[in-house]
Amino acid sequence: MTDLMLQAPSLGKLAGIRHGFFTRTGGVSQGIYASLNGGVGSNDAPDKVAENRARMAASMGVTPGRLVTPYQIHSPDVVVAGEPWTRETRPRADAVVTRTPQLAIGVSTADCGPLLFADADARVIGAAHAGWRGAFTGVIESTVAAMEKLGAARSRIVAALGPTISQPNYEVGPEFVTRFVAADAGNARFFKDSGRAGHALFDLNGYIAARIQQAGIMNYVDLGLCTYAEPGRFYSFRRATHLGEPDYGRHVNAIAMST
Repeated sequence: MTDLMLQAPSLGKLAGIRHGFFTRTGGVSQGIYASLNGGVGSNDAPDKVAENRARMAASMGVTPGRLVTPYQIHSPDVVVAGEPWTRETRPRADAVVTRTPQLAIGVSTADCGPLLFADADARVIGAAHAGWRGAFTGVIESTVAAMEKLGAARSRIVAALGPTISQPNYEVGPEFVTRFVAADAGNARFFKDSGRAGHALFDLNGYIAARIQQAGIMNYVDLGLCTYAEPGRFYSFRRATHLGEPDYGRHVNAIAMST
């Protein structure tokens, strides 16, 4: 653990694997972006975002150009990274897998679930952005399948969920509940009454855990941290919206293999 990032013990003990769920501390951004904003799609000063990401890359043991994140679209789409890309050439996807050493792959979040995966024996890693839509449409299963194609085995994959908005702070409308329950009646267990007519509180963490289990990943941990509840530590899209702020910072959650 450092001031910059959090780690999952299960991933941290894997030989040759580095990972980090970066917080909002330890960077140079100011105002609503203070301080370690890694969001290239935010309206923060580009030079500050670049410096923040350079600090993240250093923590991952790679050069700045070898920390890559995709253009996220809340999809189940996965891309295989064989070499670095630029901001202009980054693929549209919500998960990245690789077997290339010294390439840090990651996803950005600000309430959605950041998932990091590793099969240390096969030397295959992955990162997925699991918001409700991505998790619902299969980004977790797609990531695991893409890792398998590179040689990973589900029985060996270690997965961890970083800071994510928690159920007490995730109120949704009736159409949201209807969508989930229509797909699977068992999904009703992920909702509870919010106290406001027609609304419910959604357990994104629990839903992600269920999809992880369904994907055959048994070595899984949730860090149990809520982005909304800790403004001094984490960015939150929903909190920024409730406060009427014009934009919000983004965390980067990354994993890499040594040579």
